[in-house]
Amino acid sequence: MTPVELASAVRAAVRAAVDSGELSVQVPDDVKVERPKTREHGDYATSIALQLAKPAGRPPRQVAEAVATRLRHVEGVAAVDVAGPGFLNITLDSAAQGELARTIVTADSDYGRTSAMTGQKVNLEFVSANPTGPVHLGGTRWAAVGDALARILRAVGAEVTTEYYFNDHGAQIDRFARSLLARAAGEDIPADGYAGAYIDEIATQIVAAVPHVLELPRDEAQEVFRREGVDRMFAEIKRSLHEFGTDFDVFFHENSLHESGAVQRAVSMLRKQGHVFDKDGAVWLRTTDFGDDKDRVVIRSDGNPAYISGDLAYYLDKRERGFDRVIIMLGADHHGYIGRMMAMCECFGDKPGENLEILIGQLVNLVRDGQPLRMSKRAGTVITMEDLVDAVGVDAARYALIRSSADSQLDIDLDLWTRHTNDNPVFYVQYAHARIASLLRNAGDLGLDRGDLRPDLLVHDRESDLLGALGEFPRVVATAAELREPHRVARYLEALAGTYHRFYDACRVLPRGEEEVTDLHMARLWLVEATRVVLGNGLGLLGVTAPDRM
Repeated sequence: MTPVELASAVRAAVRAAVDSGELSVQVPDDVKVERPKTREHGDYATSIALQLAKPAGRPPRQVAEAVATRLRHVEGVAAVDVAGPGFLNITLDSAAQGELARTIVTADSDYGRTSAMTGQKVNLEFVSANPTGPVHLGGTRWAAVGDALARILRAVGAEVTTEYYFNDHGAQIDRFARSLLARAAGEDIPADGYAGAYIDEIATQIVAAVPHVLELPRDEAQEVFRREGVDRMFAEIKRSLHEFGTDFDVFFHENSLHESGAVQRAVSMLRKQGHVFDKDGAVWLRTTDFGDDKDRVVIRSDGNPAYISGDLAYYLDKRERGFDRVIIMLGADHHGYIGRMMAMCECFGDKPGENLEILIGQLVNLVRDGQPLRMSKRAGTVITMEDLVDAVGVDAARYALIRSSADSQLDIDLDLWTRHTNDNPVFYVQYAHARIASLLRNAGDLGLDRGDLRPDLLVHDRESDLLGALGEFPRVVATAAELREPHRVARYLEALAGTYHRFYDACRVLPRGEEEVTDLHMARLWLVEATRVVLGNGLGLLGVTAPDRM
């Protein structure tokens, strides 16, 4: 019996108590069952009686007993005890608990998937770095976390489109073009320009591709460097993201919003709805009506669009493409951006937090020998994705960036993440998977297959611990999706790896020497294979490989 099945059984018991007239409450849509901290409290516990006591107008222990009486008759439930103020401690019979191994192995890659967000169409935008340099470390964090979140949301049934917003309109692109032209002409980079070896590399490439570019008038040459430079930077960003394991469904160009008239259309729509007004020669959006600290200029008095104009058109474009939820992942320096974006959402008649979500990620530092790294070999002023991957590899880089909550500042110790030891979290999890693969190969060499499962034989405390941990996987995935927190999957995998190692140390899986093969050996092979499935599925959700050999 899985935790999901047990939760359904508890809910059915509540429904039966309501139908009989013993309880007068609304049956909850969701019931949470959890593994208790100590085995003495059973295999699972639920606080449903405490939740229902007040609406039922009954003491929690009375509500608990009404539910427990019915739950005790459920097949697979060995005992239900009412504890403390009204907790239900549930013990499964060994066969019901062990049957989970068959469920997982049979489901294989589908185990952990649910339908919680089925029917929801989600646009997930992340990274969206300016095409004026390589992806920096903050963008790299979003590349890992965003890609993992997309995988997790899909695992709970959402239809997810991942999107990268290229900021190819505005002053930063002009500075980029001037920087390229200056380096190509052997001049100093402008004071507000971009520096780094990559600028020299791209400038050289452009001169080789357009040999007479430096003979053109200055403004025409700058336009060539702008066009060619942005194209080359786009290509490099896409390549580095692909090699990092992050591919996008859509690359959206900011410039297209201005060239297509989408900005003016969005402004006209909001004006008709009474949210746009004119003042001091400029066009304004009345965001203070929806909690913003001040109204926002959309079109400046000189006729040039302010940055928020593109946001208006882009959000409208996403909603008109049919997305129910727009999720945008932004860096720490965009925290003050949330108020105006949520106000913009309400201007369009949408619900902040529902139609529009904004996730903020904090800074990342690389540390070596206890000292932070400040300079990139290639970008000069910032540490890049390339620097991190060169130092630790793609798997360790992704895992290191995902395993901590994105809203906390993160220090990555390069010495730790390159070790092939158990204190390296990604090695610890991958080694558990590889260790299982090796065991299964050894079983094959002995001519053993799993045969038919005898779930009632899996009664050892370490077997029970492992089954309990495996049963938690769907709930962990669902919670990670609901809270937009992929790090929960990583931390779960580390705990699962530890639980497996303890099981392996205590429970012999393969027979020794001439020892007779028993049904217990076979049952443990089912349990080991189930663990392999869950470790592989979990690592897959993080975009990290599950090696069979290490």
